[in-house]
Amino acid sequence: MRLDRFLGNLPCYNRQQVRLLLAQRRVRVDGLPTGDPLLEVREFNRVEVDQQVHQAGRPARYLMLHKPAGCVSATQDPQHRTVLDLLPEELRNDLHIAGRLDYNTTGLMILTNDGQWSRRLTQPRTKQPKTYLVHTEDEIGAHYIDRFREGFYFAFEDLTTLPAQLDILGPRSARLAIVEGRYHQVKRMFGHFQNKVVGLHRESMGSITLDPILHPGAFRALTDEEIASV
Repeated sequence: MRLDRFLGNLPCYNRQQVRLLLAQRRVRVDGLPTGDPLLEVREFNRVEVDQQVHQAGRPARYLMLHKPAGCVSATQDPQHRTVLDLLPEELRNDLHIAGRLDYNTTGLMILTNDGQWSRRLTQPRTKQPKTYLVHTEDEIGAHYIDRFREGFYFAFEDLTTLPAQLDILGPRSARLAIVEGRYHQVKRMFGHFQNKVVGLHRESMGSITLDPILHPGAFRALTDEEIASV
């Protein structure tokens, strides 16, 4: 929300008072005085006027997790271990998953409490590629490449997938980059060739790559550079 709108929504200020407060730079956002009415204010920002706190703010959290197999991408589940169960209890509050993975799919998972940031990372319109290492039951033919680039029609959703990049690494292994996250999308794409996916591992999302030092089940905070890349 714009700063002037945020202040105008408070019961203690009218529009004229808001303009005056900003002109006199009596407003502080995260401790810094500002007169910019267009400054974006989010739930993580601390907003003060003349030392009166109108929003305390809260810390934004961004975590990278190496998801192991046999773990569900959910905040809670009555039967199975969830990815949040892999974190210390004090870190779990308010986190959500940016880009889910299937039960037996492994690799990079991002957890955050910043919904606007996670939407930029996962929505197809932002074209942030998600890269997977794929292992299949049968051989992967060279003709797969053009077909993945053209897209596949999914009758259930009545849509054609966006172009994807397939790089063949071996007879039964490939690296696949997609910008969507449809239900079982990778398995359904290979299913077009009647070729079963027997191993699936997410390596990266956008510019964020799974840290090689993280063993399955381990996590770390994202760096400032990784957060800013989205």
